[in-house]
Amino acid sequence: MLIQTEATPNPATLKFLPGQPVLGDEEAIEFKDPADSEGSPLAARLFEIDGVTGVFLGSDFISVTKGEGEWQHLKPAILGAIMEHYLSGEEITVGPARQYDGVNESYAPEDEETVKTIKELLDTRVRPAVAQDGGDITFQGYRDGIVYLHMRGACSGCPSSTATLRHGIENLLRHFIPEVQEVQPI
Repeated sequence: MLIQTEATPNPATLKFLPGQPVLGDEEAIEFKDPADSEGSPLAARLFEIDGVTGVFLGSDFISVTKGEGEWQHLKPAILGAIMEHYLSGEEITVGPARQYDGVNESYAPEDEETVKTIKELLDTRVRPAVAQDGGDITFQGYRDGIVYLHMRGACSGCPSSTATLRHGIENLLRHFIPEVQEVQPI
């Protein structure tokens, strides 16, 4: 099994590509601490490595965020844990894994058409691009011309995320939806 790695714009996050599906068509899942990982044997295994502070599972990739430590020391342990997991035959997730499911979305009923367009643009133009960088951005709310987005995986805490929001996503949404005035992370 060959696991490729890719740098992300976030220096604290590295993207691992195992060459086979991770979650496939399922919604991406972010684990911010070991307690969250109880629904994922893979995430739990990665949190056993000293220095791992976050795990994000995408369709075909795993983003791992580090706290302390250098990648040259952490990377071999992470590669080993991923390989060990796949060789074990265990599922990536078992039972319901805790994840963002959109339940906390906030917007006024009269903005439903605007929100529908925002979500469509995010799903077709933004999310595929940020998945390339090991992250995800999901809709959280819309109020008074302001779009609230949830940054996950490599996007969370990334130094370039403000530029991505302001110059990329905000401009895209404003182009297609003149009512949008601003984009803010939550």
